[in-house]
Amino acid sequence: MPFARSDGELRANTVSLTKIGAAAGTPTYVYSWPDMRSRCRRLASAFRQVRHRICYAVKANSNLAVLARFAAMGTGFDIVSGGELERVLLAGGDPARVVFSGVGKTTADIDLAIKCGIDCLNVESAGELGRIEARAALLGRRARIAVRVNPNVDAGAHPHVATGLKGSKFGVPPEEARALYRQAAQAEHLEVAGIGCHIGSQIVDVAPYGRALKRLLALVDSLAEDGVALGHVNIGGGFGVAQGQGRGLDPGALGRLVGAVLAARSAPQPTLLLEPGRFLVANGGALLTRVEYLKPGPSPPRAGFAVVDAGMNDLLRPALYGAKHPVRAVAPRGRRRWWHVVGPVCESADQLPGARPLAIEAGSLLAVGDAGAYGFTMSSNYNGRPRAAEVLVDADRFAIVRRRETTADLWRLERTV
Repeated sequence: MPFARSDGELRANTVSLTKIGAAAGTPTYVYSWPDMRSRCRRLASAFRQVRHRICYAVKANSNLAVLARFAAMGTGFDIVSGGELERVLLAGGDPARVVFSGVGKTTADIDLAIKCGIDCLNVESAGELGRIEARAALLGRRARIAVRVNPNVDAGAHPHVATGLKGSKFGVPPEEARALYRQAAQAEHLEVAGIGCHIGSQIVDVAPYGRALKRLLALVDSLAEDGVALGHVNIGGGFGVAQGQGRGLDPGALGRLVGAVLAARSAPQPTLLLEPGRFLVANGGALLTRVEYLKPGPSPPRAGFAVVDAGMNDLLRPALYGAKHPVRAVAPRGRRRWWHVVGPVCESADQLPGARPLAIEAGSLLAVGDAGAYGFTMSSNYNGRPRAAEVLVDADRFAIVRRRETTADLWRLERTV
């Protein structure tokens, strides 16, 4: 476990969270690189029998220190904006191992991707394909593309993160995809690279991936009849992680299922692309926060309120999805009592779901677990609050890899008129 108790104190690997809190202040995101690296290797091992490439989903955690370490491992990247592409390049990522997803790519996004020579742009509409072709022609380049197909597979995800159903804004229906491939194959400035899909997020059962892959491969075979060969098949990401007492997706089971589906085909096997984000970084991160006040609960006695200095602007997922995160006292003090952990933001939604037993007092440090994904990247300056610091732990050392914002940072780009 990346965050375990030793000598009565919670640590990130072997590093004291109390020490990190003293050095970086609170709230602060703390990331365990050894845990993230281990999960990346575990996923690669699960697919060792299949020619594959892992493309880390940058939107999960885009800190440059994290990206640089993944890049050094040879990992590819899945991006959804030009800003994320620039982050990958700054971190030393290889553009030839980058795939660009998202329904709303701007002209500037497309131009940057083409100029950098990324592996492929995942096309999500006929209008986007036309724009990519026009921009490639104007730039005198060939743009590599793949069509993101909507396979209409229900993966049982939360409605806000279900991306593979027919009513979703993402991807195109298979029948439309076939027409887009025919168009792309005849275009002078386009090169067909592969095909892909993404069916949702926080998925813990492997069966939906099998159904989606079979539907993609059926389209691959139909396109082969049209003379269109595809080099890769991208099954996306969304691999669920264990949170609290819940279960996560078993990468070994997924690797076996995908391997069996591919082995059953007589046609040449495409390269398999995977786009894990949360799976690689969620469990390896914690949000460190300090208790400001303890308020008694209503009468008759109920759970009280532990008011902490981290708010929904720092960790939005509980308010947005009802996401549950474990909370532990870094150094327990006193008797365990039931507390609602709430933040300082002026919204009733600014709390972690459910009461929990904690041995704490005013000034205690808490660690909100499973916060390495979609924590800092979704944070904001709501209520005029500077964003948290970020710390990376590697072996027995830690470094502040993003300083805490100051209030001056909040209005640096503004002016009075």
